[in-house]
Amino acid sequence: MPISVLRPLLALGAVLTAALPALAADQPSSVRVDWAYYNPVSLVLRDKGAMEEEFAKDGIKIEWVLSLGSNKALEYLSGNSVDFGSTAGAAALLAKANGVPIKAVYIYSKPEWTALVTGKDSAIHKVEDLRGKRIAVTRGTDPHIFLLRALALHGLKSQDVKMVLLQHPDGKVALERGDVDAWAGLDPYMAQTELEQGSRLFFRDPDLNTYGFLNTREDFAAAHPDMVERVLAVYETWRRWSFAHPEELRAIVAKAGKLSDAVAAKDLERTDLSSGMIGAKQRDAIVAAGDVLKESGIIPADTDIAKTAAALIDPQYITRVVARQQAEK
Repeated sequence: MPISVLRPLLALGAVLTAALPALAADQPSSVRVDWAYYNPVSLVLRDKGAMEEEFAKDGIKIEWVLSLGSNKALEYLSGNSVDFGSTAGAAALLAKANGVPIKAVYIYSKPEWTALVTGKDSAIHKVEDLRGKRIAVTRGTDPHIFLLRALALHGLKSQDVKMVLLQHPDGKVALERGDVDAWAGLDPYMAQTELEQGSRLFFRDPDLNTYGFLNTREDFAAAHPDMVERVLAVYETWRRWSFAHPEELRAIVAKAGKLSDAVAAKDLERTDLSSGMIGAKQRDAIVAAGDVLKESGIIPADTDIAKTAAALIDPQYITRVVARQQAEK
């Protein structure tokens, strides 16, 4: 080969070789994914080692971080402690409205995971009975938003009750001890106290529950869109498995949460795992919740709720994943 041709090729090779360390450096050494008792698919992923299997071939480790509520998952996302966090849809909207740079990219469930709960011998039977009462609640979560919406629907304001801010498992304990009069509950803790202590779900409304959102950080999605799709591909594969294997799913949920089979079954009875797609339906659900949050002063009054919801929900990744998986069948 003439030297005049060889020199440019050698130069190009040197450039590409020099670029390889930089490209390798751009690949993270680990992907940090949360798991949560209220996200049953995450429990399956940990049990099966599915994420580890997907990323092992690239030498990328999976770091699991426990989220005890949407507020904790959002705290971890905001603080760059996780790359993927499990929340309720309305909680993700609240965070987005307050400047947390996240994208909602997947639906891990459509649950009725919250209700208003009181003790078996309580005189509380309806929402109006909560006036002046002490209610355990985890701020910034779907149960908190559910409580606000329930109060508004029955002519009450947040100032008409006494909110006691506790994490979900502590709220359950406070109710059972009689330290509070009611609790804005969350499964599986809610199912546990219902079956084991006779606690009563005195106000339920499935339509006031928002979907289970899997969120990622905007900077992570921008830098590693391929990894977002790989994480969602694993989620989607095992969501379908969970939907098709309810008995095995129940066993995994019971084991992870140290629950009885009956409690795990009650939890999953209220959980719809039939679709992972995110889009207009979920956007409409959180917009309705956002209006109440604005009226309650939790979201700034000048927030454009519809615009914020549209900026939050990003269906492109799961749309590509599902199309690819269907083509491979």
